[in-house]
Amino acid sequence: MTPFLLLALGMGIVLGSVIWLKLHPFLALSTAAIVIAFSTPQGSLVSYAENHTTSELERGKMSTAGAEVFKEDFAKLSSMKRVVKQFGNGCAKVGLIIAFAALIGRFLLESGAAAKIVLVMLSFFGEKRAGLAFLISGFLLAIPVFFDTVFYLLIPIAIAMAHRTKGNYLFYVLCIVAGGTMAHSLVPPTPGPLLVAEEIGVEIGAMMLGGLAVGLFTITFGYLYARWASGKFDLKPPPMVAGVSMDEDNLPSAMVSFLPVLLPVVLVAGGTLHAIIKPDNLEFLKVLGEKNLALGIAALVAFIILAKRCSGDKERLRKVSSEALSSGAVIVLITAAGAAFGGVLKQTDIASAIGTLQGSATLALPVCFLITALVRTAQGSATVAMITAAPVAAAFAASPGLGFHPVYLALAVGCGSKPIPWMNDSGFWVVTRMSGLKESQTLRTVTPMMSLMGVTGLIVVVVASWVLPLS
Repeated sequence: MTPFLLLALGMGIVLGSVIWLKLHPFLALSTAAIVIAFSTPQGSLVSYAENHTTSELERGKMSTAGAEVFKEDFAKLSSMKRVVKQFGNGCAKVGLIIAFAALIGRFLLESGAAAKIVLVMLSFFGEKRAGLAFLISGFLLAIPVFFDTVFYLLIPIAIAMAHRTKGNYLFYVLCIVAGGTMAHSLVPPTPGPLLVAEEIGVEIGAMMLGGLAVGLFTITFGYLYARWASGKFDLKPPPMVAGVSMDEDNLPSAMVSFLPVLLPVVLVAGGTLHAIIKPDNLEFLKVLGEKNLALGIAALVAFIILAKRCSGDKERLRKVSSEALSSGAVIVLITAAGAAFGGVLKQTDIASAIGTLQGSATLALPVCFLITALVRTAQGSATVAMITAAPVAAAFAASPGLGFHPVYLALAVGCGSKPIPWMNDSGFWVVTRMSGLKESQTLRTVTPMMSLMGVTGLIVVVVASWVLPLS
C-alpha cells in the first residue's frame, strides 16, 4: 500500500471507531496505529530509515556511525514493537507535562486562584467592559485548564454579573467561549497543541509564543463577533446560581493567583530565547526553561497556594491531587496513543511522498487546516482532531523546501480544530446546558463564531509565514 492509502486507512479507522463504534479515543488511535504498522510494506520502512538518517546527518543531529546503528536497529523491530516504541516515546515527551498541567489546573480551581484571576480582570476592566474581562480570563485560564472546566467556572460569574449590571448576557457567554476555546487549541501545555508541537518537532516555547500571538488575533475577532451577535439575538440570563459570590475575601492575592499561569510561559520563553541568543553566564535560563521543569515548578507553586488555602489539610490535598492525576492519566494515554499513530504513519515514508507533490509547500498550511477541520466536524473532539492531523503536518515539516518555520504548521492545525462545533461535540452541550441556550441558539451564535475564529487564525498564520518565515 502507498503512504497516502495508509494515511486514508488510518484516518478512516480513527473516525469510524469514534463515530460509529463509539470507542474511546485511546482504543481508536491504538487500533489505527497497530493496523498501519502491520500494513506498511518493507520497502517503505527501508525508504523511511534511509531518508530519516540522511536528513539527520544533513542537520548534524546524527553521526555516520549512529545512522548505521539506527538503520540496523530499526530493521530488527517487529510491527508491534514499532508501535510500542512510539507509544513510549509519546509518554516520555508529554507525560510529565500533562500531569503537571492537570495538577496546576485543579489546584487553581480548588484554591480560589482561578476565581481571583476573573475578579481581578473584572476589577481592571470595570463592569462596563466585563466582556473583555471574561474574554481574557477565559484565554489565560484555558492555558493550564481544560475548556469545559473553564466554562464551568466562569458561567456562574457571568450569570451573576448579568443580573447585577443588567448587561448583555449572550455577550458574556460568547466572550467566555471565544477566549477559552482558542487557548485550548493553540497554547501548550493543553494536550492538543502540546502533542502537535512534539510530533512536528517544534520547541514548546516557540509554540507557546506563536499560540499566544495568533490567539490575540483570533480572540479579537471573537470579541468583535460577540458584540455583533449579541445585538442580533436576545438572551435573558438564567436564575442566579446558588452559592456564587463576587466577594474577594479569603481568596489568594492577585500576584499569587497569576503566578502558576504565567510562570511556565515566562520560564519556557526564557529558555527559548537563551537557545536563540546564547548569552554568557545565563545558563540558569536554559535549565529553568526546560519544559518539564518549568511546569513542575508551576505545579509546586500552585500546590503551595492550595496548601495555604486549606490550612495544610492533608486529606484534602491528597484527594485533590489524586483526582487531578486521574483525569490527567486518561489524557496521557490518549496523547501517547496519538503519538504511536503518528509515529507509524511517519514510518510509511509519507514525508517523501508529500515532497514529490507539486506545490506541496504552498498547500501545506491550508491542507493541515482542512484535514483537522474535517476530523473535528466528523467526530467532535478538537484534541482528537489535532492528534489525528499531526502526522500529516509532521510529514509536511519533514519534506524539503517548506520555506517557513514548522511552528506555522502546528498553528494551522490548532486553528483547524475550531470548525465546526455542533451536536457531536461535548463542549457544544456544556455551553448549551450551562448557559441556558437552546440548541438552535448555540448553532446560530457559538458555532459560526468558533468556525470563523479558526478561519481568521489560518489567515493570520498564512500571512505570518510569508512576512516572517523564520526559516
